[in-house]
Amino acid sequence: MAAQFYPFSRERQWITSGGLGAMGFGLPAAIGAQLAFRDQLVVAVVGDGGFQMTNQELATAVQYDLPVKIVIMNNGYLGMVRQWQEMFYDRAYSEVDLSVAPDFVKLAEAYGVFGARATRPEELAGVLEAGLAHKGVAVIEVVVSREENVFPIVPAGASSRDMIFRSDGV
Repeated sequence: MAAQFYPFSRERQWITSGGLGAMGFGLPAAIGAQLAFRDQLVVAVVGDGGFQMTNQELATAVQYDLPVKIVIMNNGYLGMVRQWQEMFYDRAYSEVDLSVAPDFVKLAEAYGVFGARATRPEELAGVLEAGLAHKGVAVIEVVVSREENVFPIVPAGASSRDMIFRSDGV
């Protein structure tokens, strides 16, 4: 979603695993970027599943005074895997439900960092503003629809010319 909707305006503003299924890449990559660019705002946009794979790295960010901001898109699923199961396996969901998960705001606070949550669209601007303005590490949880999909998507074994651009398969 960040790649599609954030208005990047200069080079070296974006680091990504390239959609290669590297859940957990976002927070460690953001910590590395913050180490390289200590005077710049660094924001990791991650899913709740990927964040759970590396959330202990909040300790690293705190220990080394790296004021990275983490925006968690929380749909309660391993989102990309769930989307594949929805679209290509007739909604045969298996091992993607993350309804048993930590309270990310409390987890942030346990590490001594700022934590905030937006559960409704009208809360988003204020929560983002507070988190991004915070001087230290910030965890910003954004609760989204459980079956929110991200497009385009390339089916398994297909090439980029076969990508699907929207939910009706076009």
